[in-house]
Amino acid sequence: MKLTKPNHPRPDDADTRKAVQPVICYPPETLPAPDLTALKALRATATKSAEITVPPRDAACIDVPAGCFFRIVSTQGAQVGDLNLWNSADLSERFYSGKTRALHGTHLSTGDRMWSSFPTLRPMATITDDTLDWYGFDAFGGSVHDVIGTRCDPYTGALLSGTQYHHCCHSNLTRALAAHLDLPLHAAETHVHDVLNVFMCTGFTRDTGQYFMKASPVRPGDYLEFLAEIDLTVGLSACPGGDCSAEHTSDVAACYPLLIEVYDPGETARAAHQRPAPNAYDRTHGSH
Repeated sequence: MKLTKPNHPRPDDADTRKAVQPVICYPPETLPAPDLTALKALRATATKSAEITVPPRDAACIDVPAGCFFRIVSTQGAQVGDLNLWNSADLSERFYSGKTRALHGTHLSTGDRMWSSFPTLRPMATITDDTLDWYGFDAFGGSVHDVIGTRCDPYTGALLSGTQYHHCCHSNLTRALAAHLDLPLHAAETHVHDVLNVFMCTGFTRDTGQYFMKASPVRPGDYLEFLAEIDLTVGLSACPGGDCSAEHTSDVAACYPLLIEVYDPGETARAAHQRPAPNAYDRTHGSH
């Protein structure tokens, strides 16, 4: 049952209060900026060294060495993907969607970075190319590649509809990570985290502030490409929502595979790559 919101009288100074100008919480000007021109030149020297196909309604993992590029490609039809990143040497360092959103905004594109969890809080990957960067924001406030929605999961399905659906992105990523690292399912699941929704078109409604999705503008041949800043294990789920135009988690939507390609600029370039240092905070938390 939906509760009725309280209906208090409008104060005399309501317009004045609402007209207060917003302040950006985390101004990004002091963040280290990637040299996209140099990265483009480096990418031109790289050759494909590995690839993996992510089947529809399933997930897959692949390892990407620091200094290499990886590309997520739409191959057969409009399909969104849920992306997780882990430090290959320490799974506790993983992509932090909330802090990435606070630093770069609700949707990511070329030049933005995917930041890691506390206490390291450093760039894990830098977006170097995006064939959907033309989309921007539409008239509904929608855009692509969001860090606002969580991955679809079986627990919410059980809560809302009593279903036992196993091919949502949370479960897909759990199975894929368990298989990739030979972990028990329950151990792998603890490392699955909120995602970058690759190719997904989303936003918030203007009147109610609700999270919405609409048909993805992605088409076969489109891609999102990254530089691995540290040694990464990359996990990607081909969402059971397909292009997310209607069904979010079911076997009804048309779904297609996604492709992850790895491009290596060579041993010399990888050796020259400077991995970002862990965050400089001393972790004393005011206890001295």
